[in-house]
Amino acid sequence: MADTEAYEAVIGLEIHVQLSTRTKMFCGCELEFGADPNVHTCPVCLGHPGTLPVTNEEAIRSGIKIGLALECEIAARSIFHRKNYFYPDLPKGYQISQYDIPLCGAGRLGEVRIHRCHLEEDAAKLTHIGDSGRIHGSGASLVDFNRGGTPLVEIVTEPDLREAPAAREWLQLLRTTLRQLGVSDVNMEEGSLRCDANISIRPAGSEQLGTKTELKNMNSFRFIERGIDAEIARQRGIVEGGGEVVQETLHYDPTNGSLTPLRSKEYAHDYRYLPEPDLVPIAPSPEEIEAIRASLPELPAARRARYRDQVGISDEAAAQLAGDVELAELFEATLAAAAEAGVPVESGVEAGVEASVIANWVTGELVAVSRAAGAEHPTATKAGPAEIAALAGLVDSKTISRQVGRELLVRLAADGGDPAAIVAAEGLGAEGGDELEAIVDRAIEADPEAAAKVRAGEMKAIGALVGAVMRESKGRADGGEVSRLLRERLG
Repeated sequence: MADTEAYEAVIGLEIHVQLSTRTKMFCGCELEFGADPNVHTCPVCLGHPGTLPVTNEEAIRSGIKIGLALECEIAARSIFHRKNYFYPDLPKGYQISQYDIPLCGAGRLGEVRIHRCHLEEDAAKLTHIGDSGRIHGSGASLVDFNRGGTPLVEIVTEPDLREAPAAREWLQLLRTTLRQLGVSDVNMEEGSLRCDANISIRPAGSEQLGTKTELKNMNSFRFIERGIDAEIARQRGIVEGGGEVVQETLHYDPTNGSLTPLRSKEYAHDYRYLPEPDLVPIAPSPEEIEAIRASLPELPAARRARYRDQVGISDEAAAQLAGDVELAELFEATLAAAAEAGVPVESGVEAGVEASVIANWVTGELVAVSRAAGAEHPTATKAGPAEIAALAGLVDSKTISRQVGRELLVRLAADGGDPAAIVAAEGLGAEGGDELEAIVDRAIEADPEAAAKVRAGEMKAIGALVGAVMRESKGRADGGEVSRLLRERLG
């Protein structure tokens, strides 16, 4: 049997993004998720003879905005094509899409290259009822044309991904980017973000691509990761058994992990692409493109790099903040509140409260407290920027212990208040000086066995002594100071 480590996966993604425009791609029908079937239709989107489509200008602007965010080349001139195939959800018998002259060319998001982004219209929605799979079955397939004609942007990546978790992480970055652009609600459950994965395997180190298969329309990040892993394992099993992978389209069933062939994988010539004669080319001016570029917000990848490289917080915290705009705004407001209150905020410097300390309180402690309290979002609690900044300063200056700080944050999240005033009123200040030294001495005296182990170099035993001090001080002692005193006492 072949060694599975001798193979590597090659993964490319095709993502369909429904744009949040008011009307459809080529007609004036309104878009409304969850509306009664077939109430938002007209002769144009139903494909009646003699009707003429008109391109949605807002969809073009959204397509350019996506292309710029993904560092794509924006075509000076692009055209639409007719993608011909027969299916009940396609009333015209063809889909208006873009083929060899797309709106957006090569680009990049993170470490993954973008092959192209293009505009097209969505198909209608099919609902299968009963035993509709058999020729003489008792079931039926119902068609809802409300979705037909919805503006889509299809994003096609290069085959740069090698593992399913990396594909999931990249897709989450893409979704966050699209959401911050405001071009789509990117709700996978409602189908406004859909992903297909092209997967092949090859000998590790080889540059030659293997035969690819396609997983269609996976509707959650978890299922995407599991589906890709299942298909990689299936292909490895085929190759190890001496067989050959067949190019086909597959459906992944997340309920049992099975993969079912749908059809053989199509090639471009199967669709008989023809230039769309009823639509004029898209030709944005350089001024229009630059105006759209100037309207772009700071995007997640840029924000992550800024937080990591300029603000000086960990990459993990930077990634978390980059993926949550509201949390990032709270973090920056907390930095500003600390500066206004006279609490210096610095990066990589011992003086003052480091930005990384405040980042940890926002992304770690506050997130945990809000989750435990059942809050919709960390920003929905009563612990605002000023309270968090003051609390971080009290802990960092060792005015209160970290444990007291955590307990105080729970109260602030629920009721708000002035951290310094609460500490003063309730005597929550950290134990220190002679009183703390006396508690440390009593802990050593009460547990001579643990003390002896520490003296002998078994440093794990110091945990029991630290715990005893923290209990007697009711959490008011600083853990680091307690550990220092114990080490000093025990040599």
